[in-house]
Amino acid sequence: MAESILNEVPTPTSLRADSYRGINQQAALRRFAMAITFLTIVGHAFLGFEQSYGQPLVALATGYSLQLLLEWIYATGNGTRPKFYGGLSNLVNFLLPTHIACLAIAMLMYFNDRLSIVVFSVAVAIASKTVFRVPTPSGSRHFFNPSNFALSTTFLLYPSVGVAMPWQWTTELSGYGDWLFPVFIFLTGSLLHLKYANRIWVVIAFLIGFLVQAIVRSVISDVSFLAAIAPATGVPAAIFTFYMAPDPATSPAGKWHQMIFGASIAFVYMVLVMLHVVYALFFALTLVCLARGLSMLCAWEFLNHRRTPIVAVDG
Repeated sequence: MAESILNEVPTPTSLRADSYRGINQQAALRRFAMAITFLTIVGHAFLGFEQSYGQPLVALATGYSLQLLLEWIYATGNGTRPKFYGGLSNLVNFLLPTHIACLAIAMLMYFNDRLSIVVFSVAVAIASKTVFRVPTPSGSRHFFNPSNFALSTTFLLYPSVGVAMPWQWTTELSGYGDWLFPVFIFLTGSLLHLKYANRIWVVIAFLIGFLVQAIVRSVISDVSFLAAIAPATGVPAAIFTFYMAPDPATSPAGKWHQMIFGASIAFVYMVLVMLHVVYALFFALTLVCLARGLSMLCAWEFLNHRRTPIVAVDG
């Protein structure tokens, strides 16, 4: 069992050929980055995003600079070459995960005009990849989804900060546009996971689990089924479902592990909602990632202890 858990951890490889378990991570990252960049530009230009232009720009500036600084410090301390050396292509590939996390934070959170909180949230996201890591057979791997962990942390420390208003995604749309836009995100997100990221089972299990939790809550409480299922139909929930929960770097690779991971998010969400916890979706993913990280750490310690030779001492 412990070996099975450790086998689900992606092992680090070079940025130019970062592939594992049948997927090309760089190809997936490029398409995720293009999709979230397109959504950010279209959102601010046409959809009615209420955040200022300064928020994604400050988020990107903070994320890029901090990620480059941390990598330079790590490489200098270990006497190795920074991963972003080697030309523009290496630099772009190195910053792709940071780019995605920064735009996700700027898009999903409403800070009003407090750019200092944008800086804080992005710093938490980038630092989490350095601080919260588990050992693997080929190095180590972060286990928190950076943008989701930053959102959860900011919500806890800054109660006045909230999720971006749902209507900002479709406020400038009318008629068929109100429902065609979520369908577009659903279809493109499905294509990304089917063709590149190979995490479609996380998405399927989460959606099924969300449906089940809505049924359970409608049966055991006075919440109507439609009210319980409604949060899954909005654009922010679609972004969470396709771009945050199934992050290849922080979710399992195997089919059944993916299904357990996705269903667990829905179950923890149900428990948190029934406890009247606000922003339960983000906290649910954080808790599931924490549980997965702890299980991988325990598996690593168990296997190392089992493989450690026992030396007999006479007398």
